[in-house]
Amino acid sequence: MESQKQSGPEPPIKVSTINCIDLSNPDIGESVALLKQACLDCGFFYVVNHGISQEFMDEVFAQSKKFFYLPLNEKLKVLRNEKHRGYTPMFDEFLDPDNQVHGDYKEGYYIGVDVPENDPESEKPFNGPNVWPADGVLPGWRQTMEKFHHEALEVGKAVSRIIALALDLEVDFFDKPEVLGKPIATLRLLHYEDQFSDPAKGIYGAGAHSDFGFITLLATDDVMGLQICKDKDAKPQIWEYVTPIKGAFIVNLGDMLERWSNCMFKSTLHRVLGNGQDRYSIAYFVEPNHDCLVECLPTCKTEKSPPKLAD
Repeated sequence: MESQKQSGPEPPIKVSTINCIDLSNPDIGESVALLKQACLDCGFFYVVNHGISQEFMDEVFAQSKKFFYLPLNEKLKVLRNEKHRGYTPMFDEFLDPDNQVHGDYKEGYYIGVDVPENDPESEKPFNGPNVWPADGVLPGWRQTMEKFHHEALEVGKAVSRIIALALDLEVDFFDKPEVLGKPIATLRLLHYEDQFSDPAKGIYGAGAHSDFGFITLLATDDVMGLQICKDKDAKPQIWEYVTPIKGAFIVNLGDMLERWSNCMFKSTLHRVLGNGQDRYSIAYFVEPNHDCLVECLPTCKTEKSPPKLAD
């Protein structure tokens, strides 16, 4: 992508064409084919008719905005803890430190699987109780987010079943107790400030990165900002926007699934560029149980194509 200029005509916007998976489609073969093509090409695809109503999606976004509208001193009362629960301020994260002059132009809020402190499971990384704004500050906020966390996990499991078929596995290979029975599932509310990004100056809404987990579901508002780079080794890198679709999830594969599939399916670099508008999105990261064994899938290796990475 050409570097942004301070004056003169802006470079043309390059928009990526990615497949759309309809979870209500009775033709599962068509869904599997579309998903497999997307996973081989760029590791990004849309999911529609996923079972979460538009009315509820709108409510989750409205509640997310209510939190970010709070005064900073109120948000800092629920600052992210060592279990990655709570608020992350603007510039808190560097996703691409080699190319960023300061942290991401975004603030966020982490919500995970709620595990009480007196539960032995809370000793595991990323497990523990959630932190919440006081109910008097945001009435009903916790209940809305807990409901969305639960419903998004069901969407993630539905997608995992199609991924399993696309990898020539049993449909429930991932959607079974020993893999996604007690997942590390993290909801992340995000607000990108109304700033202009300038890659030439190292200024990004979110720096370039790939996700490290299994899959990520992303719901966005209608403000363009997400970009993907299908070939991270290209010189120069070509960045393409992913157009928001109302009510849809944008799904991308993480590094774990790339490794699981013997690098057959792609975990793709992505970033966010600001265009001077506030932008809100909701990411839901799905990873398997802590004790799930991740090794090259039997359907992804042959004598001619042995495991590329050490198990």
